Amino acid sequence: MQRRSLLAGSAGLLSVPFIAPSARAQTGAGGRTEIQFWYGLAGALGERVAEQAQRFNESQDRYRVVATFRGSYPEVMSGAIAAWRAGTAPHIAQVFEVGTATMMGAGPAIRPVYELLGEAGIELDPQRYLAGVRGYYSDTQGRMISMPHNSSSAVMWLNLDAFERAGLSTTDLPKTWAEVRAAAQAIRARNAAEMAMTTAWPTWVMYEQMSSLHDVALATPANGFQGLDARMNLADPIFLKQTEMLLEMQRAGHFTYGGRDGGGGAAFPAGQAAISFNSSAGRAAVQREARFRWASVVLPHHADITQSPKNGVIGGASLWALTSRNRTAAEYRGVAEFYRFISDVEQDKWWHQVTGYVPLTLAAYEASKAEGFYERNPGADAAITQLSRAQPTPNSQGFRLGGFVEIRNIIQEELERGFQNQQNAQTALANANRRADVVLRNFERANRR
Repeated sequence: MQRRSLLAGSAGLLSVPFIAPSARAQTGAGGRTEIQFWYGLAGALGERVAEQAQRFNESQDRYRVVATFRGSYPEVMSGAIAAWRAGTAPHIAQVFEVGTATMMGAGPAIRPVYELLGEAGIELDPQRYLAGVRGYYSDTQGRMISMPHNSSSAVMWLNLDAFERAGLSTTDLPKTWAEVRAAAQAIRARNAAEMAMTTAWPTWVMYEQMSSLHDVALATPANGFQGLDARMNLADPIFLKQTEMLLEMQRAGHFTYGGRDGGGGAAFPAGQAAISFNSSAGRAAVQREARFRWASVVLPHHADITQSPKNGVIGGASLWALTSRNRTAAEYRGVAEFYRFISDVEQDKWWHQVTGYVPLTLAAYEASKAEGFYERNPGADAAITQLSRAQPTPNSQGFRLGGFVEIRNIIQEELERGFQNQQNAQTALANANRRADVVLRNFERANRR
């Protein structure tokens, strides 16, 4: 995507001339250069972000990263944009993956990773990162624009105690949607759990991940990677099959809708849901809260569509370096040093093992495997397997759609009307497709030179 002078449109950035930074750095206690880092992870994962910043601060004496929780992912992105307009932007903002196209269009509001590292004389070969991770946050020339940070994939979470109560195997676990439906029916019939099945992040799991696994574009061409003229592809049969299945399961009491975005995520660690779909990064909460035997496995696929599912797509967020009128070379260098620190194999391995996010680097994955981490923690590599089991295709490399947050909400809204028996699956998808295309065209008009 071309970088224009500034993004206008869904993110609301205004055209303001870029002014070179002054020579005065922000300094804190001990004369260290302070780096403000806004993040959007709460709970156990937020605690790990704070610990990550502390580990960096203790590793050297020139820079101090001040990590601050600023609300949800959308709140961090909109807050960082507003702060940039006011001239008070943080040095680093953690932005979720669906905000990538918006941030890439932000012109001089951002400092791309390849520029930042080049100016600091720091070499981080993009090939060191997992292919599915680096590709999502790189431009068409393979240059990294944002720094991968907390990358995940959706996985299926199973309450093995509930499976046992339902008379289901706790070792031969579901691999296809047909098997998942059969398991949900048995769980419901035996009253083995309050909910047979639910999901967090409905659009990410049920539409984005399914489009990737079955090698079908969510939007053409190439899910927005080939330009601003993308068109939604929700009329494809895979999406009709998926939506009809969800509506049928909901009517039969085999599926419980937990709400938009992460709303359904708490039901599994609380023991309410026997089958759930959520980020692999849910492992931290499940380990801390679950009082039952559980497993995490790769997502199911429709065996009548494919016998060899492709790779899943990443979720989570990356780190964006923001500019400011008074930002100094020392401050940018501090950001680059923090990027280098979190990419270190030992630090990356620690982050992966304590959070459930996938390792950013191949070396950290190999080191974890050599230590026997996955043998001691079965399922901890489910997301890695899912992300790496096939070479990404134009349909499975991820998504770069403008206004993607709004598009997700549109799909969820139309799906909800289906759950409320206000429309059938075909109408829900047609409405979502039409409305989402309007968002894409608005973004295209705002960002075309």
